[in-house]
Amino acid sequence: MEKLLAKVDRRIKKLGDELQQLYTEHPDATIGEITFQNLLSGMRGMKSLICNTSFVDPYRGLFISGLEVPDFEHKTPEEIFFLLVTGTLPSKSELEELSSELKKRSKVPEYVWKMLRSLPKTIHPMTMFSLGILAMEGESVFKKKYEEGLHKDEYWKYTLEDSLNLIAKLPSLAAGIYRILFMNGDIIDSDQQLDLAGNLTQRLGFNRHNQGFEELNRLYLVLHCDHEGGNVSAFTSRVVNSALSNIYYAASAGLNGLAGPLHGLANQECLHFITNIHDTLGNKPSVDEIRKYVMKTLDDGKVIPGYGHAVLRVTDPRFTAFMKFGDKHCPESPYLQTVKKLYEVVPDILKTYKGGKVSNPWPNVDAISGSLLYHYGMTHYEYYTVMFGISRVLGFCAQNTIARGLHQPIIRPKSVTNSWLKEHLESQTVAGH
Repeated sequence: MEKLLAKVDRRIKKLGDELQQLYTEHPDATIGEITFQNLLSGMRGMKSLICNTSFVDPYRGLFISGLEVPDFEHKTPEEIFFLLVTGTLPSKSELEELSSELKKRSKVPEYVWKMLRSLPKTIHPMTMFSLGILAMEGESVFKKKYEEGLHKDEYWKYTLEDSLNLIAKLPSLAAGIYRILFMNGDIIDSDQQLDLAGNLTQRLGFNRHNQGFEELNRLYLVLHCDHEGGNVSAFTSRVVNSALSNIYYAASAGLNGLAGPLHGLANQECLHFITNIHDTLGNKPSVDEIRKYVMKTLDDGKVIPGYGHAVLRVTDPRFTAFMKFGDKHCPESPYLQTVKKLYEVVPDILKTYKGGKVSNPWPNVDAISGSLLYHYGMTHYEYYTVMFGISRVLGFCAQNTIARGLHQPIIRPKSVTNSWLKEHLESQTVAGH
């Protein structure tokens, strides 16, 4: 693991030096102002975090350590984690070292399986996933080292150590949950010759050579890995880890945020929308039929799931990457065809509907990802957020490793009361006169 440690160490020192220089030159600089509207809108858009693993440009989409989606969409999850945490893609030898480390750490403790099997079959798979990770908290190396008096300069190393242990187990844990909930409960052994995505596919029980399903899983894990530091799941993991709660606590907490309907559950809602179209109009609806269906949905006061984004103002490049995959591997899929017809009509409708109030009428990644999984036979769409979660933990781990290396403090914003707001705003009004 020496090569990975050395590169992460260099990156942390470089980022730290940059921040120190900026602070020396601009100690009192204003980054932005906080308005009353910010307080009422979930702090949306407020620049209040430092995150160097990824960046979302409104007009170009996701960047991972400076690379755009077309530059990394064909990489493996292992390569993407290396990119997230070091800032560069691995060389062949660096990738081999990381892959070897992950394979050695991949066994999920038996007590985790015993606990998961004891849960009711009515439980949501995301609850099982979060519980499974939390159950392994006792394995934390960071926790043991901290109790022994770990120096703060070493925090990042053992956060990374825990991260590798956790990431290595994610495919096994996630696939086991699928087998327990939806199959006969048997756990399929891992194959030490396969990468993370290959093992996930095999251990789920799907044919790895089924017309690209393994490639789809690989793409899925890559495209969902990170999305800045302010989304609900990443921010939650950052807040928890800032208290020096170890990565098991932080990842489990982040996944609990991801499980919400306004965050990670969006892809299953998009698929539900498409299956409802098929139930109503048949498996091959025309463009005109879909246009009328969309208009009725809007007239009923509902939204079109998968369209719009908090940051993006163009078609999500991750949507485009999945579309290219579909065109290559399953162009005749009725689900993909409906996704494409929706893409043909929805943006134009949203641009003009009731005066065109929608700031971003374009599709995001959720508009297509679930439909491709469904095409390949993963029809339990309540499981899709677990797939999302496997990927997003890569980002949690990278962001928190770097944050601990930079000695970032506990996150503790100040809250205010209605009374304080009233007094403050009234005093500003008086001062303005």
